[in-house]
Amino acid sequence: MSQWRTSCQTAPAFKMFNQTYTISGSSEKPIAIDYISSDAEQVKPLVIFVHGFKGFKDWGTHHLMGNYFAEQGFNFLKFNFSHNGIAENQVDFFNDLEGFSKNTFSKELFDLNQVITFALSGEPFEKPSEICLIGHSLGGGISIIQTSEDKAVKKLATWASISSFRNLWSPDQENEWRKNGVLYFLNTRTNQQMPILSTLLEDLNEHTERLDILAAARKTSQPWLIIHGEADTSVHYKHAIELHNQQSKSQLLLIPSADHVFCAKHPWNTESIPGELKQVCDATIAFFKSEK
Repeated sequence: MSQWRTSCQTAPAFKMFNQTYTISGSSEKPIAIDYISSDAEQVKPLVIFVHGFKGFKDWGTHHLMGNYFAEQGFNFLKFNFSHNGIAENQVDFFNDLEGFSKNTFSKELFDLNQVITFALSGEPFEKPSEICLIGHSLGGGISIIQTSEDKAVKKLATWASISSFRNLWSPDQENEWRKNGVLYFLNTRTNQQMPILSTLLEDLNEHTERLDILAAARKTSQPWLIIHGEADTSVHYKHAIELHNQQSKSQLLLIPSADHVFCAKHPWNTESIPGELKQVCDATIAFFKSEK
């Protein structure tokens, strides 16, 4: 089993900038973007962070993480999927459950492609020297498929990624879903019952080949770092091992004490990143800076 060794040099202090943009996503719904950069005078790689199910760009430690990557010589882009349930006028409360209910995996792939196209356009910010993806949880599965299809992505890191979209629900839930046309997922933070229409299942069945994460993993040729916490109770670390087994060139890092969010939470009220997440960031930064 391959392992990735972590090391990260302390970067010089630069002035940080956080710019916001909105672009058109699936069904012409908006994609809200945060772009974090420094005033270091060189063309830098761009790290695009892809959030997971019930995730969003302003969750917990994401702003600290973006600053940390920018301090280490990257530009950093985080965004909300167009159908993630948070409308433009909100930060962390799901006020667009109708939009959330209509989400599909194909819509998320469309959105991610829109974000990458925007990033490579050279406007309104400088065209990056290369694109690196970080995908968390469900966003990991989306990022694996995108990377397998898109040579503009030069390096990939997946954090606590799923290995199959059908890992997100049980067979009994799927039967109920088909029967009722909708399945509700509890958000324990907000206490909201979040609906997903059965059109998501229809999308999965209609695009079975494209939406096969393990098949995409086998086709991925770019350098790939797989990170998972051994204390993850949401997505078991066996998913990371299964993904690693599909691609002999991938690197695997298992973190014994880390949970699904690497010991972060929302809201996060301090200005320091938790140790487990810092280990993940340092490993990813070292990997993105390597020649592999």
